[in-house]
Amino acid sequence: MNKTRVCFLACLTTTALLMLVAIPAAAAAVKELFAIDLADYPGKEGRMIEVSYPPGGKDVVHRHDANAFVYVLEGEIVMQLKGQPAVTLKAGGTFYEGPTDVHVVGRNTSTTTPARFVVVLVKAKGAPVFTPVEENSNH
Repeated sequence: MNKTRVCFLACLTTTALLMLVAIPAAAAAVKELFAIDLADYPGKEGRMIEVSYPPGGKDVVHRHDANAFVYVLEGEIVMQLKGQPAVTLKAGGTFYEGPTDVHVVGRNTSTTTPARFVVVLVKAKGAPVFTPVEENSNH
């Protein structure tokens, strides 16, 4: 193999690696499982969603404007609300977010295996399930 080809292959490999590093961690995938109007609570609805984090996956800073009850199905995730310490949850672990909480960290701890969890939300009917929040916001 001549020097020019070796140099070209080395540059190509370096470029490919740099491109991989520049790609942000994969975002979470959300699947709606169930929705129902809550007759005993006028104007409120219940929603159940499944969130899947791919390896290295994470969420953007957000809020739900809802009571959110989390149950981890598989893998290991880190959750943190603004002003609170981060918690690490494994399968069977639970977490709660209130209507005014800002979720500043939500991520899969693993770079090789996925993580999945179910979220049950009680919220205003028709309100979005997820609202991104700018990290420097006072919400």
